[in-house]
Amino acid sequence: MVDLLVEIKAAVEKRKKDADKLNPEETKGFEQRYNRIIEKGYLENPPPEEGETKKRGSKKQSKARNLLDRLSTHQSEVLAFIYDFQIPFDNNLAERDIRMMKVKQKISGVFRSDQGAKMFCRIRGYISTARKNSAPVFDAIKEALKGNPFVPQV
Repeated sequence: MVDLLVEIKAAVEKRKKDADKLNPEETKGFEQRYNRIIEKGYLENPPPEEGETKKRGSKKQSKARNLLDRLSTHQSEVLAFIYDFQIPFDNNLAERDIRMMKVKQKISGVFRSDQGAKMFCRIRGYISTARKNSAPVFDAIKEALKGNPFVPQV
């Protein structure tokens, strides 16, 4: 599955210059290969056997089976970057955006007030927006303090 996803990512990167999505035949081929891998995974990771047990509920599935269930159920979300090139392959950018909040929380444990938390989030959001738009962060902050804030172009 990893090899297929990396292959799809490479195909998307190659086509990004010319189009905003893969052609339908290529998309269908990748979807079919994805589904074959899921089917093979289910064959190699059968559901737990329903034996006679005195415990309530169903037996616990393996981690591999749980992953297969999620990959199968959420196929459109996993492959969303194929259908729309604006959707990133991974969520690293989103994780980086919340990282400073988690670091702040870890170091001090808490904000002293709601207003302080809001101010911190507003500043971090401004810095993140400037970075995402390739604006020099320090210059953007200086200009904002002068009353000329950076506004991203749509």
